[in-house]
Amino acid sequence: MKKLLLLATALLAVATTATAQKLVIKGSDTLGAKLVPMLAEEYRASHPGVSFEIAAEGSTTGITAITSGTADIGMSSRRAKATELSAAAAKGVQMKPIIVCFDGMAVIVNAANPVADLTKRQVEQIFTGDITDWSAVGGTPGPISIYTRNTSSGTYSDWKDLAMKKRDYAGSSQKMAGNEQIVSEVANNPNGIGYVGLAYIKEPGIKVATIEGHFPTKEEVLTKKYPYARPNFYYTNGEPSGEAAKFIEFTLSPAGQAIVEKVGFIPAVK
Repeated sequence: MKKLLLLATALLAVATTATAQKLVIKGSDTLGAKLVPMLAEEYRASHPGVSFEIAAEGSTTGITAITSGTADIGMSSRRAKATELSAAAAKGVQMKPIIVCFDGMAVIVNAANPVADLTKRQVEQIFTGDITDWSAVGGTPGPISIYTRNTSSGTYSDWKDLAMKKRDYAGSSQKMAGNEQIVSEVANNPNGIGYVGLAYIKEPGIKVATIEGHFPTKEEVLTKKYPYARPNFYYTNGEPSGEAAKFIEFTLSPAGQAIVEKVGFIPAVK
């Protein structure tokens, strides 16, 4: 009897190991710091045999991971570049983009900063270093401290395209690993300015500066009245299959999109 019990236990362990699934998801900090972990947690509640490995180190790393076959899903806050698509195709990889939510990149300043609104031109001039003192935009005199994302970030690239006319960042700008770090620096620096996704605009110590009167609300982002709006993506190698397809389906389901909205993003599916 004891031998039978041990055999049954061993067979159960083998069966459990055989059916266990691990989804590897890499890329964007914008998606991977809050949203995807929350989606994964909810997904595991009804799929207890699934585990997740989530690495949020920037959109470039997510796209590279799909090309190299080291991730099931790549998270990206930007579209893959032509060079990335070509590099993937050369390895027989077909990059498939799936929009999972929309976002507005909000300009944040310290909560004590009197500046409440900026023009698009002023934003460009600040982040490129043409304007270096708050007094030039109606603020309290003092040197502007610029906080940006690092170069592997899709947000870093999108900001250059949407806000800076593809010009270079000011040499004095300080590169941060993620949205949370930018929030922390701006909250602790009265002269700080940065940009973050909508999931981070309600953190203490900061406030959002409107852009020519426009605030990144759902309507403003979807109608593109807010100038710094963009979609966020999952990338897969061709049509997703297996557990990856199921997780993507969950992300786009009413339950998944409710989590998207709860985190602070704008749902991709009505």
